[in-house]
Amino acid sequence: MKKIIMIIAVAVVTSATAYSQTTLTLEESKALALKNNKALQNSALETEAAQQVKKNAYTNYFPKVSANVFGMQAINPIIEFNMEGGNLPVYDGNPANLPTATQFAYFPGMELSMFQRSAIGVLNIAQPIYAGGKISTGNKLAALNVDVKEKQQQLTENEILLKTEQQYWLLISLQEKQKTLEKYELLLKDIRKQVDDAFKSGLIIKNDVLKVQIKQSELEANKNKLLNGKKLATMQFCQTIGIPYDSTLILQEVIDVSQSPNQYYTDNQIALSGRTEYQLLEKSVEATQLQTKMKTGDYMPTVAVGLAGYHINMLEKGANNFTNGLAYVSLSIPISDWWGGSHSIKEHKIKQRIAENTFEDTKGLLNLQIEKSWTDVNEAWKQIAIMKETAIQAEENLKVSQTGYNSGVVTLSDLLEAQALVTETADKLTEAQTQYKLAVTTYLQVTGQKQKG
Repeated sequence: MKKIIMIIAVAVVTSATAYSQTTLTLEESKALALKNNKALQNSALETEAAQQVKKNAYTNYFPKVSANVFGMQAINPIIEFNMEGGNLPVYDGNPANLPTATQFAYFPGMELSMFQRSAIGVLNIAQPIYAGGKISTGNKLAALNVDVKEKQQQLTENEILLKTEQQYWLLISLQEKQKTLEKYELLLKDIRKQVDDAFKSGLIIKNDVLKVQIKQSELEANKNKLLNGKKLATMQFCQTIGIPYDSTLILQEVIDVSQSPNQYYTDNQIALSGRTEYQLLEKSVEATQLQTKMKTGDYMPTVAVGLAGYHINMLEKGANNFTNGLAYVSLSIPISDWWGGSHSIKEHKIKQRIAENTFEDTKGLLNLQIEKSWTDVNEAWKQIAIMKETAIQAEENLKVSQTGYNSGVVTLSDLLEAQALVTETADKLTEAQTQYKLAVTTYLQVTGQKQKG
């Protein structure tokens, strides 16, 4: 009964442990990276901000409406008039009689003051007709900036996905190497039991037992090194995809190298034109062209039509208030700016040429990167074939050594070396397969392709 209970308890613990493990596919890992990456989130926000700038630039086509209110209180009236009173001749309509007039009328003195207190309200509506092409160019620049931000966002996304996939396959390779070490560990345990029994029976000397013990110690050291490396790689991977470190993390994919390089090849020129970096360079050249055009517009005449209305309230007793309006056409010519304007335009044209040269130079570097990544793919593919053959030879050598050892014609040292060679070649095969996977991943990224298979 106690045995049954113990078995059930062990089963429950084992089940709970297995259930608590976190498993991730490559696609799930990529999705987490895109969801949690802060750099990508910031890039998306920059794109959104650029869209708002574009919308704002479009409003420059609309009339400009402004309203102003001005109130003032002067110490003394701005307009002041005084006239003393006196007698004025009565005028009968005949100018010849004025000098000899005998009748007079009294004219009282007058005092007039204005604009000591007043309020003025002005409403102005101006519609630009021509602004030297700056409005349309500004809108093109704003739209171009949105395109640039979107491509930068795509570039950030590509970099995150590449980094995630690279770390994923490296961690997979460490998992495979751990399995290889565990198999080797079982083999050494089996040999250790054999030599221990043989030593007890007096068939072998103590030296053979020590040789196995040394190999076990070497294995333990390598195992600890591998586990530490795996822990650090897991921490780095968790950081990349934006999840807390999980020591139980298991990656589910297997390193599939069944597809030859020809399955991934694409023409360099097609790949080049599809790269986000290439498209960004094109946008950079276009931006300098538009900036030159924008600067040229600073020295062109501007024409606008408008309507304006104003109301003046004197804020004084007995004063008359009045309202008026007008329609106008304005023409502005920046004559004084022409002196230095030609130099500024030349400066922008020089910057345009620099951008064009940079584009051509970087285009060559991008093409070189594509070619190198393709070379890396082919070299990694050839290395897999070599290591597969080597692994087969190592397995055959182990079989021969095991048979020879059992027959007494092969020493224990030779057998141990044969086993170590199998483990070593298995690790190298895993490394070759991983390097091929990484090389393919990089090639797909630099050629603007998505992962196949």
